[in-house]
Formats: sequence, C-alpha cells, structure tokens
Amino acid sequence: MLLTIDCGNTNTVFAVFAGKEKRGAWRTATNVARTADEYAVWLTQLMALEGMELGDVSEVIIATVVPEVLFNLETLCRRYFKREPMVVGKKGVDLGIEIRIDHPEQVGADRLVNAVAAHAVYEGALIVIDFGTATTFDVVEPDGGYAGGIIAPGINLSLDALYRAAAQLPRIGIRPPEMPEEGTNSPVKVIGKSTVTAMHSGIFWGYIGLIEGLVTRIKEEYGTEMTVIGTGGLAAIFADCTPAIQHVDDEITLRGLLLIHERNAA
Repeated sequence: MLLTIDCGNTNTVFAVFAGKEKRGAWRTATNVARTADEYAVWLTQLMALEGMELGDVSEVIIATVVPEVLFNLETLCRRYFKREPMVVGKKGVDLGIEIRIDHPEQVGADRLVNAVAAHAVYEGALIVIDFGTATTFDVVEPDGGYAGGIIAPGINLSLDALYRAAAQLPRIGIRPPEMPEEGTNSPVKVIGKSTVTAMHSGIFWGYIGLIEGLVTRIKEEYGTEMTVIGTGGLAAIFADCTPAIQHVDDEITLRGLLLIHERNAA
C-alpha cells in the first residue's frame, strides 16, 4: 500500500491507498517539533482502527511546503516503514508537467501537485483555487503546463490579523451568510447590524469579491475561457455563493500525489 503525506503550513494529511482505493486518511496540526517517533505512535493507533498496521505500507510519497518538518517525516519512513520516501521537488521525481515560470524551484510542492491532479481530471485551461493558510490561484494550461498564479492571505490569517490589530473587535470564525429562501427574489443581506455581523459580512463577501475579481482578471489576461476548481476546507462554503467556482474537489492534492507516485514508480 502507498502512504501519501501532504504537509501544509497549518495541517498535515496522511492517507493510505491500496491501488486507487483510499483506505484511510488522517489529519494533524503541522508541528516542526513533532518527532518521527511521535508520528509513528499516532499513525499506529489510527491505522489499527482501520485494520491496518505500519508493515502494510510498501511505498511513501511526501509533499511539503514546510522544509523544517521534512527530516522527521523522512526519518519516520526509514525507521518505521523501512522505505526511502519519494519527495516531490527532489531531483529525479518527474511530475509529468512543465513548469513555465521564472523560478520553478520556488513553487510550493502542493501547488504543483494540485496542477498535476487537475489536468488529469478536468479539460482545457484551468484555475485551481486552494483555500489554505494562504489562498492560492494557480493556472494550468490545456497541455498540463503550470503557468504561474497568485498568492493571497488565507481567510483565517485575515481574521486573526483583524482581531489582533483592532482592540475592540472580537475573534470570530468564518461562516456562510444567511441566504434568501429558494424561489424568492429577496437580495442577499450584506449590511451588518452589529459588530460581529459586520465582521462576518466583511470577511465573507470581501473574499467573494477577491475570488470573483481575481478569476475575472486571470481569464482576461489569459485570453480564453477557463474552468475553476476550488479545494481546501472552505472551498464548498464559497462555491455555494459564487458562480466563479465550477467544481469543488477536496481530494485533489492526495490524488496528485497518487498520480506522481504512479508515474515515477513505473
């Protein structure tokens, strides 16, 4: 079985595949201080709940945007899985796509993995919006080439900055707005009647404006129609409130890791 490890700035996702079938997936907070031994204890217990054990894993692939955690993840693979992991971005790992930007080595591994998976599933020119610690907009050309993109602050970063910088504003979480009943012509309410509702409206509809504005500008610059895919935990919330996002794909990064492993193992 294949173990995929997707390490982001906020969370790290471990998933086990038997062929193309996902047997289990688990999420933990990304922590540069977490040791290989701690990962092993945690994974042993979670895999056992799904009827698996560490020895069932025969291959491992890692994508990380946090270089400081790579040593412990590689140690985990060598010590407990007895395998040398495949690491996206290392020499010899073929992504199967061309990276058409000025400094290819600077692109986050997750963004390239998303591009690989998006091209495999969707046709034509694509925009992949990943709602993570940062909100990224990545352009994938019709032949699969990675053409660059945009990096904006993630919504939770924006909420945290607002709370920390303004003494009288409370800490809030993101939530979808109250929408009019289906079949009515009532407009969506954006004017807050309290501090909290004003903050919710500003964050949510401000991000809708960010999404729609950047998608429009990317399409104008690229010069053709493009399909937009949203991924990440908040993608579905925003996709329900804007026509700018056509598809929500929460497992695009795991699928990309699976495809890259298949390509290189072959």
